[in-house]
Amino acid sequence: MKLFVGNLPWRVRDNDLVEMFSEHGHVTSANVVMDRDTGRSRGFGFVEMNDDDGNKAIQALNESDLDGRAINVNEAHAKTR
Repeated sequence: MKLFVGNLPWRVRDNDLVEMFSEHGHVTSANVVMDRDTGRSRGFGFVEMNDDDGNKAIQALNESDLDGRAINVNEAHAKTR
């Protein structure tokens, strides 16, 4: 299951996502999307976990506080044009 993680604080990096989501199961991959021009975080990222662990992470982390920001965690959907 691929999870979308939004409203991330600017300081969050890939390893921070791995650490946070690992508390809820095995993380296959995690990445914070970076702006290619500035090199800064764009404030969102993606985490891949198996379905059971992903659902647990959504329940536990959606709307939770991270450095004063309520993060959004939900299942990622394919990009449509």
